[in-house]
Amino acid sequence: MERQISNSGMEQRKGRRLVLFPLPLQGHINPMLDLANILHSRGFSITIVHTSFNSPEPSNYPHFAFRFISENLPEDRRACCKTDLIAFLLTLNEECGPPFRDCLADLLSDSSEEPIACLISDAILYFTQDVAHELKVPRLVLRTGAASSFCVFSAFPLLREKGYLPIQDSQLEEPVVELPPLRVKDLPSIHTNDPEDLYKVVTSMVNQSKASSGMIWNTFQELEQAALETLHQQLGVPLFPIGPFHKRFAATSSPCSSLPHDETCLSWLDKQVPQSVVYVGFGSLAIISETQFLEIAWGLANSNQPFLWVVRPGLIRGSDWLESLPDGFLEALGGRGHIVKWAPQQQVLAHPSVGAFWTHNGWNSTLESICEGVPMICMPCFTDQRVNARYVSEVWGIGLQLEKGLERGEIERTIKRLMVKKGGENIRERVSCLKKKSYACLSRDGSSKQSLDDLVRHISSLESLTFHTY
Repeated sequence: MERQISNSGMEQRKGRRLVLFPLPLQGHINPMLDLANILHSRGFSITIVHTSFNSPEPSNYPHFAFRFISENLPEDRRACCKTDLIAFLLTLNEECGPPFRDCLADLLSDSSEEPIACLISDAILYFTQDVAHELKVPRLVLRTGAASSFCVFSAFPLLREKGYLPIQDSQLEEPVVELPPLRVKDLPSIHTNDPEDLYKVVTSMVNQSKASSGMIWNTFQELEQAALETLHQQLGVPLFPIGPFHKRFAATSSPCSSLPHDETCLSWLDKQVPQSVVYVGFGSLAIISETQFLEIAWGLANSNQPFLWVVRPGLIRGSDWLESLPDGFLEALGGRGHIVKWAPQQQVLAHPSVGAFWTHNGWNSTLESICEGVPMICMPCFTDQRVNARYVSEVWGIGLQLEKGLERGEIERTIKRLMVKKGGENIRERVSCLKKKSYACLSRDGSSKQSLDDLVRHISSLESLTFHTY
């Protein structure tokens, strides 16, 4: 397993550059930067192209070159990132084309730099396929989500034809016969002013991935073999499952974050009993109502389990932070609860005191929980999180889903079922088994190590396809 970036790897540059372009959302930036570190360790020079919106700090990555483009998003469109994510993604794909083309053309014409072997861009930045084709640069796609959820995205035309989409409230509990074990309520959806926009983003992402030179996945064969085989048949391009990314190296820098980590949570965890703490974190984009916030608070309190809860500013609609909590709520718990604005999640999940992760089931969070052998309580909010949650609870059997919504009694029962009931032991055994597989796949003969070797060879084979006249 690769644990650090070796000096010999840095000295023996392949004489080829890779241009990486992440989607400017935290859950997408971090995996792309992890991938950049992985490929840099294999001898490639790295140039990161990034929008001015949500840009990472280049000084944290001195071994990469950075180029920033202006996406010309007005302030109201930037705000859409949280109020109408699909509208934001559509605008990003519409506005970034010209500045990205100019940037890539400039990089190609720079004779002082090493030649470019290929572009690697986020699957959701589907406009980059046309730019790459125009400039005769091979494009590889990074999909930061699960292979299982991408199978659902690729089935959108069929799901529409069969009447599952657009989703109707009367159908929510019906099974999706073509995609077991999913139910209609598990299909990816998100609030947007125009439901057709979601369909457009998804189908464009899938179609332009099919037109690419291959796809890179932050997953591993032993976890998603069936989905990867299905996608190989459907997409017709090489697939490279080389994850889990974050386990390949000792941390060389903190993950990109808009909020500073509150390190007090680690010292608080040090004082707790092993596998006793419920860690609660819903990612960087989820928004809940004040009523839901209070049900979560009382469900946690009534469970009698210690809990570490990440309540980021903006999580609760209409509130700045914790003003909705009843007076004296935390004090009455006698130190059993600890609330922070942001936490170093990978360190928290690796802490021996953590016994469960109540998560929104974003793919990064789901994969990090699997890698640390922590069972999950699933509360998906939108898009692929719903598919991930169903796979966690019913396919892999490594968590429980809050099927009946956020009600304090249901929350209390679910926590106790996972933490203290016998059924929780079985779940813990299954996730422990997957943890071992997540490490084994990165070993010398592991599936992800072999897939990374294949990826490096594939990139080298693409060099002969790269020709430019500048």
